[in-house]
Amino acid sequence: MNIIPAIDLLDGRCVRLYQGDYNQAQTFNEDPIAVAQDWVEQGATRLHLVDLDGAKTGQPINYHVIEAIANTINIPVQVGGGLRNREKVATLLNLGVERAILGTVAVENPKLIAELCAEFPGHIAVGIDARNGKVATKGWLETSEVLATDLAEQMAQLGVAAIIYTDIHRDGTLTGPNLEALREIANIVAIPVIASGGVSSITDLLSLLSLEPLGVTDVIVGRAIYTGDINLKEAIQAVGQGRWQDVPPDFGNSTFA
Repeated sequence: MNIIPAIDLLDGRCVRLYQGDYNQAQTFNEDPIAVAQDWVEQGATRLHLVDLDGAKTGQPINYHVIEAIANTINIPVQVGGGLRNREKVATLLNLGVERAILGTVAVENPKLIAELCAEFPGHIAVGIDARNGKVATKGWLETSEVLATDLAEQMAQLGVAAIIYTDIHRDGTLTGPNLEALREIANIVAIPVIASGGVSSITDLLSLLSLEPLGVTDVIVGRAIYTGDINLKEAIQAVGQGRWQDVPPDFGNSTFA
């Protein structure tokens, strides 16, 4: 299982939100490029960037920072936030981004997802951000009536490369991942599932290893590595040394929603 550090961009700064609330944004660093370089030096093999301005407005805002990061580091970068048409996706991929992540448009225009998957095979992922099991859109500002499980199944059938599942109530809270919801998603789709939200310790990371054989291949970590609750280098070593065969199936069940 790979640990993917998250860099959330707001006004060009590296921030973290609490449960997706823009009014509870905490700035961790004014230089996202330096942050990206630090995570690479500590052993990261992929970075997860979110254009929070873009997610809120529907128009990617932080292109210049994203391009600078993609051109500075030597590992793949995946980016989401405000990608709601083909032009924006193509522009992002042309900047050197390896994978574009779409969210709102997956609910509002699944036909576009199918077209993008056909045009850019392997480079399109869908972020499913759930609040009480239902998909949130427009930078988490709105909650639809679409069930996360239904959307995951539909997107897998359309050919997306991966599903990034975030439990909004866990995001930025350091309360542990929602293993039950992740297991449910992984049991439905036959493509990689990337866990996101709530990871607070190496114990949380090891608990996710029990889901690896189901297809939960990666985990995104944000606030915990900024606060120091998780040392990225040590976490990568711990997960690399761990084996899902050694993790009891019910390990970490206390973190279930």
